[in-house]
Amino acid sequence: MPTEPLSAHDVEAGLRELPGWQLEGDRITRAYRLPSHFAAAALTMHVARIQDELNHHSDLTLGYNTVGLSVHTHDAGGAVTRKDIELAGRVEAVAAGHGAE
Repeated sequence: MPTEPLSAHDVEAGLRELPGWQLEGDRITRAYRLPSHFAAAALTMHVARIQDELNHHSDLTLGYNTVGLSVHTHDAGGAVTRKDIELAGRVEAVAAGHGAE
């Protein structure tokens, strides 16, 4: 059974709890700046582990000292769902430990 898309109001409410995350089109996105390439790579690996735990994967981009995420749910026709807000919250909870801003 597919996951249901969130209403615009529910997406906005979820984003209020996620500093730095924003709605871009049909996705929620966030870019982090880190103190080094190694810190960015470590955050990327931590995010990959979270994605596997949740069985929900985002577009994840590693730059020199940046990490970008772009999240939506394919099973919901590419809309934002509760799964996306949960993934963003889990990432936000670990990002500061890697020195992310």
